[in-house]
Amino acid sequence: MQKVENGMFVSVNYTGTLDNGEVFDSSEGRQPLEFQTGTGQLIKGFEDAVMGMSLNEKKEFTLSPQEAYGERDENQKHEFPRADLPSGVDPKLGDTVAFSTPQGQRVPAKLIEMDDEKLTFDLNHPLAGKSLTFSIEVVGISDKPTQQPEGCGAGCDCSSGCSC
Repeated sequence: MQKVENGMFVSVNYTGTLDNGEVFDSSEGRQPLEFQTGTGQLIKGFEDAVMGMSLNEKKEFTLSPQEAYGERDENQKHEFPRADLPSGVDPKLGDTVAFSTPQGQRVPAKLIEMDDEKLTFDLNHPLAGKSLTFSIEVVGISDKPTQQPEGCGAGCDCSSGCSC
């Protein structure tokens, strides 16, 4: 029976929940998540849990923050002058916006404080500091991709502010 090994393309159906049972992401209603093992496309703990699984095998596992998106870092709060906002941009408290790094990587930032002169954004990943529980089923194992990518491939719903 074929098992997931390094370098293989794996397709999984999954549901991710927080400690309180809230679903933060799921492949339900979408195509399965396909990724290549060993390439760092997903959080390491998720990929590690899939290694060695067989086709149609199901598993539930919980990742600590260190195995997922890390602990929250209070130094990842940054203030920006309101005057630096582009004309016509009027963010609301709680909005998530994407900043671009000099290397072109998109980083989600949540607006957590604002006044007439400055805006304070939290650049921690939205799931930082949280334990994540996944229920997964391996539905495909291949030596080449079998589908067109959907979303960002980060194992999360991009609309929730994940780093795509």
